[in-house]
Amino acid sequence: MLGLDAFHLARIQFAFTVSFHIIFPAITIGLASYLAVLEGLWLKKRNPVWRSLYQFWSKIFAINFGMGVVSGLVMAYQFGTNWSGFSQFAGSITGPLLTYEVLTAFFLEAGFLGVMLFGWNRVGPGLHFFATCMVALGTLFSTFWILASSSWMHTPQGFEIHNGQVVPVDWLAVIFNPSFPYRLLHMTVAAFLSSALFVGASAAWHLLRGNSTPAVRAMFSMALWMTLIVAPVQALIGDMHGLNTLEHQPAKIAAIEGHWENPPGQPTPLLLAGWPDMEAEKTRFALGIPALGSLILTHSLDKQVPALKSFPPEDRPNATIVFWSFRLMVGLGMLMIALAVIALWLRGRNRLYTNRAFLRFALVMGPSGLVAILAGWVTTEVGRQPWIIYGLQRTRDAVSAHGTLQMSISLLCFIAVYAAVFGLGYAYMVRLIGKGPKDDDVVPANGTPARPLSAISQETN
Repeated sequence: MLGLDAFHLARIQFAFTVSFHIIFPAITIGLASYLAVLEGLWLKKRNPVWRSLYQFWSKIFAINFGMGVVSGLVMAYQFGTNWSGFSQFAGSITGPLLTYEVLTAFFLEAGFLGVMLFGWNRVGPGLHFFATCMVALGTLFSTFWILASSSWMHTPQGFEIHNGQVVPVDWLAVIFNPSFPYRLLHMTVAAFLSSALFVGASAAWHLLRGNSTPAVRAMFSMALWMTLIVAPVQALIGDMHGLNTLEHQPAKIAAIEGHWENPPGQPTPLLLAGWPDMEAEKTRFALGIPALGSLILTHSLDKQVPALKSFPPEDRPNATIVFWSFRLMVGLGMLMIALAVIALWLRGRNRLYTNRAFLRFALVMGPSGLVAILAGWVTTEVGRQPWIIYGLQRTRDAVSAHGTLQMSISLLCFIAVYAAVFGLGYAYMVRLIGKGPKDDDVVPANGTPARPLSAISQETN
């Protein structure tokens, strides 16, 4: 298929399924906490606006949760089908970590999800709020264990190798590996930021159409306050994460910077743009700022950042990809901060809900959080190559012994099925968002939904 061998097709297939999957948890993590805040405000103030917003966004949450579970199961099975070498080598660590996620996060979410979605008029308000908080906590537990497993693959510790297999000897060291705190914070805050932008774009769309109800204004205001708080925090976490990566994965930083060699005594510049050429071993059309790379990455003006030529060619990640995926992520982050600052300025002039140019900006920025997450994952995972477990196992040694024809057929099937199933899911969610929150958007007291999506109001049919 397209001249690619089975190894590269397996990588593309996993990247494809991961890219589809990560969108749903990113939204559900943020929305679950948002729902807990909304219900808490409702219980405290009894303002029907909070109840209306809760009922509206709980429907979006239900759709994303369902699609996230389905796409996550498909992705997990690939560890055994396409990456059996990895499972055989490191399954004694990654297997238990994923099991802990199921035993804590998934069971917690599944146990309280029904009460959260269908129990508004069937249990007491305190119990229902507790159920919502437990679902939100479950999404954070899931993030904890998934990031623990992923981080260990980047900065492995707490293990020994016996008979060609990884054996855990210190589970605390395995879980709390050097990059784990930074990755956990970076991904969690990214999910909150993505959800805030998603909510804000939904409100902006309604405001542009003249639907300026109290509920729409409230969710627009909350989304922009959240963006103002978490976007700068995310930039700070990103800086700390970069310093940690420089310590443990210097080749990745060199690829991100498109930095090939260090002239003696010269600080490292920061390249704003350019085209890293892996064959020529240089960055073409480079546009940079002298010494700024050293200042950002080493917090000094005399230290140098490791260069790609200091690593063997077979150990270098693809600088062309990670150079631009990183800049896409950072560029979107700067736009998010700009959005929040402009919103604060307009809020002080009572024009937040009426400035149509700003509303269009907020609408366009709606998917930016999810795009930034995808760009960040590309930077992280491609930047780890050629290792699947950094310094321990190469990606090529982890792939299963499938043929090119088998991988081509399975990849085409995935593309077709995902486009149909999740395409319909996206379309249904967009249609539901277009309805907007209603003042009477409350689950009726009579009737028991037969399945999760039947909790959605019949008005959407």
